[in-house]
Order: sequence, then C-alpha cells, then structure tokens
Amino acid sequence: MNLAVLARRFLPRRVLRWPVHAWSGASMGTRWSVKVCARHRPDAAVVGKAIEAELDRVDRQMSTWRADSDLSRYNTAAGPGWVELPDDCYRVVTTALAVARETDGAYDPTVGRLVNLWGFGPDGSREAPPAAVAIERARADCGWQRLRCDDARHAVWQPGGVFLDLSAIAKGFAVDQVCASLQRRGIHDYLVEVGGELRARGFRADGRPWYVAIESPEKDVGMPLVGLLRDGAIATSGDYLRFFESAGRRYSHTIDPRTAQPIGHALAAVTVLHDETMLADAYATAFSVLGSDDGLAFAQRHGIAARFVSRAAQGLATVESSAFARFRDA
Repeated sequence: MNLAVLARRFLPRRVLRWPVHAWSGASMGTRWSVKVCARHRPDAAVVGKAIEAELDRVDRQMSTWRADSDLSRYNTAAGPGWVELPDDCYRVVTTALAVARETDGAYDPTVGRLVNLWGFGPDGSREAPPAAVAIERARADCGWQRLRCDDARHAVWQPGGVFLDLSAIAKGFAVDQVCASLQRRGIHDYLVEVGGELRARGFRADGRPWYVAIESPEKDVGMPLVGLLRDGAIATSGDYLRFFESAGRRYSHTIDPRTAQPIGHALAAVTVLHDETMLADAYATAFSVLGSDDGLAFAQRHGIAARFVSRAAQGLATVESSAFARFRDA
C-alpha cells in the first residue's frame, strides 16, 4: 500500500490551507505518485507531462530491462574499453561506485549477473537456487573495483563481462529528478513517490509537514510507524518485497556481493532517511547486506538516520540510529 495513504488513516484531519493536486501512473516497472499543494492551480497536463518525461528519461538511460537503454549498451559492450554515458547515467554510476567504496562493497552495482541468475532481473524468475558452478561463473564478472571513470568524457571502463544493475539507486534518482522539475516550475510543497521511495518538501494541505507510514515486514503485526518527512527523502529495502521460497528457505532479491548469495541473516527491513532519495535508496540496500549490527554501526559513524527491523524468536526486533529520531519528532 502507498505509504502516504497509510499515514492518512492514522492522522487527524485539519482545515485545508491550499488545494491538493495529484498525478499518478506507471513507469520503471512500478507505480508512481505526486502530490502538490499550491495556492494557484498548476496546469495539470503540463506538470503531468513533465513528470513523465523525467521518469522516462531515467528509464531510457538506466533500465536493465530495456535493450535500447544506455546501461544496456554498456552491459553488452564487448570490452575491454571505454563506454561514454549520458550525464545523468554517468552521475548515477559514479555515485553508486562511491557508495560501494564507502561501504567496502556491501553495495555493489556490478552484481547484475548474479541478480539475473537468482531470478530477480530481466532474465526471468526462478523457483529454486541456481547451481554452484553457475554462481561462481557469474561472480567472476562482478567487482566494483574493476571499473574506472573518466570525468572529462563521462565514460566508464568496461573490462569485459561486467553487467551493471542500478535498480537499487535509479528509482531514488528518479524521485530527485521529479522534485527538481517541480522546483523549476515554482512548486515548493510536494510529496513524490516512485515504487515506495519518497521525497517531501514544504507542507501538506493542512499546513503541517508531510507524514508517511512505514509498513511492518509482517503486515499483520502491529501498527505502521508514522512519522514526519521534513524536506528530505526516505527509502526502505526488505526481504519481504521480492523473494522466492525453496525447501523452506526465503531467497531475497538483495544479493550479498561478498557471498554471491541472497542475504541470509535475520534482517527483514531497513529504512533510511537522507537529503537525497538516490542515496537513501543505495544506503538502504547496503545496510540490508551489512545486517542489523554492522549496518547500525555504519549509520552511527556516519550520522545516517536508519531503522533496522529483524526477525527474532519473539517476533520483530527494531533498532534505530540516533539520527532516526527526527522522523518521530511530531
């Protein structure tokens, strides 16, 4: 369920300050929605087309599901050699590599072949784990350290066989681009969501900051956590979002680059607050790989607002970094 919709169920209504205008649709293999509050009614057709243009541009550059995308052009390049990329795609790749370096490879955008092999990419789904020899073969083509970037040409080195997957950062970047487009049109109060990644600025229609709700990994357990999203972004990664089960084990879509396997620890979900949705998105994936203890330690060292929900014998256990308190401040 849409996080903003969940929030509305648990919050009192107040007198509207300005009218609410909304757009929604499908792009990048998911649903998106935009809500704005504006004194003067925006041109719905113009704003809607501008939103779709931003999302389509990101999809056209960074999708692994499109054979004609710029990322697919990189992934199918024979190599070794340099592949020039459009400005936005290059920016996302270099940001992804920076997060990979910062997290010591817990987040690694080069795991595309493993993502596909485990049934979570464009090659199609599966119902059982792949053979060990196939895993090792795909693993040999991974490794963020193998890539180099040429800022002058906006080119990325393709050593041969590397398959980049930006699915854990591109949606967040798309949210940021939509927000920038709204800003350019003089719209400064909005809530933008693409596939569950959100960014807010300004105020809701009732003059209060935006509220969003974080679902529990076990939807029949407890109430959703409702908090404030003040001029920032929020992203959640969880093993309950995409997975398959085989022989009594759950195989999550999040691949641990260090083991070439889906994450196997007790962590069920991670939520990250950040100024940029792109980075909230990437850190949520990195923390999913690191697990609750190491992820929390990283978040504390770097002042990142993060919430970790793990499965335990008594149910769900939650820990939060000290910076996450600002989400609860009502």
